[in-house]
Amino acid sequence: MVKKFSDLPKVGEPCPMVNFVSLIAGKWAIPILYRLIVIDDPVRFSVLQRAIHPITQKELTRQLRQFEVRGLIVRQVFAEVPPRVEYQITELGKSLRPALDSLAGWMNAHIHEISPAPSLSVKPVDE
Repeated sequence: MVKKFSDLPKVGEPCPMVNFVSLIAGKWAIPILYRLIVIDDPVRFSVLQRAIHPITQKELTRQLRQFEVRGLIVRQVFAEVPPRVEYQITELGKSLRPALDSLAGWMNAHIHEISPAPSLSVKPVDE
């Protein structure tokens, strides 16, 4: 459904796109969320890190903490030796799937029209 211009936020009101970008800020935010949505099961940290290679441990930890605070994922710590931590997408996080599917579809449809930055290699995403 296409919104009319009259339905858009008025000057001075918060823009939903600014809020969305704030929610998914960071180079790795969308790949992390999309992977958790697709898996839709608890995932160990190490498995997630390998799936989103070459993300660093520090960056993955930072992003997962932000998503947990915002209610997009849940983190479960098991009292084992060695410690085991699993992450899973919440219903709120799953509700992002249509938006992320749309972005992935757009990217795949237009990938050959986009001029990549010199240091960036852009490849189609397998669906």
